[in-house]
Amino acid sequence: MQRIVSGMRSTGRLHLGHYLGVIQNWVNLQNDNDCYFFVADWHALTTKYDNTKDLRQDVIDVVIDWLASGINPEKSTIYVQSLIPEIAELNIYLSMITPQNWVERDPTLKDMAKILRNKESANSQISYGLMGYPVLMSADIMMLNATAVPVGVDQVAHIEITRDIVRRFNNLYKTDFFNEPKPLLNHCSLICGLDGNKMSKSYDNDIKISDSEEVTAKRIMSAITDRSRIRRDDLGHPDQCEVAFKYWQIFGDETQVDIVKSECEKGTRGCADCKRQLGALVNERFKEIRERRRYYEAHLNEVHDVIREGSEKTRAEARKVLTEVRNIIGMY
Repeated sequence: MQRIVSGMRSTGRLHLGHYLGVIQNWVNLQNDNDCYFFVADWHALTTKYDNTKDLRQDVIDVVIDWLASGINPEKSTIYVQSLIPEIAELNIYLSMITPQNWVERDPTLKDMAKILRNKESANSQISYGLMGYPVLMSADIMMLNATAVPVGVDQVAHIEITRDIVRRFNNLYKTDFFNEPKPLLNHCSLICGLDGNKMSKSYDNDIKISDSEEVTAKRIMSAITDRSRIRRDDLGHPDQCEVAFKYWQIFGDETQVDIVKSECEKGTRGCADCKRQLGALVNERFKEIRERRRYYEAHLNEVHDVIREGSEKTRAEARKVLTEVRNIIGMY
């Protein structure tokens, strides 16, 4: 059994991109692995340090979406990063041995810096905390001595700095204590935003797990289709449909996709009707998840219990690792 660690920044209510690209994979992994999933509220501060009024609620919303989507606290351990202070101490030790150029070349840092520079109030400045983001990310993984980290193909490089730091720690202190975590590739469906760009709340092109059926249907009606079609009976080109047909390929079954493709190409399916049917399909897919979400919204005490119990369990594991790390280094 592998020990798996993965997390998400506390950005509030999650969208379909999070579900399809990450959560769906976590739900499958929890059945056969020792899984630890955390809300990365410290990482959220790297770009939201000046806007923390919703930070607590954002953490709760992320956990609610996880629980509603099928992350089972009896199979997985759910915790909040900032409730494990041992991570911060391990981060200090790792920062002492990590060369500066390793951090500067890490793609995670480059992505986060880009987000920060898009903020008008940031004056294009990178904080000390953001500069150390890759090391803190490594501390998250190493704190539980993970053996695997689930990532997409485009994120494999993000795990390499952790593997580098593990090797450097083990080599410097003549130990084999830390595992080199392997990237565990997921092959989940990726979904673009309604405008064809990456789905993101900051682009206002997302559909949230928590959206109502009415909001979802309305949002999908704004999805880009085949720009070459002007009239309803124009012959369509599904391969040129920038968003809507891609959604059909993700949410529809093979028969449904074939029908949509054929009717579009013959000009017997209008884009508006197509998106109305698509909205109904997406709403049906998330019906049970949204019902569970409403349950947890009405029973917040259960959500807080999950966070507390998971964080206590994680902290006990973290103390074991940190005690060994202090002994290996030779701290007083």
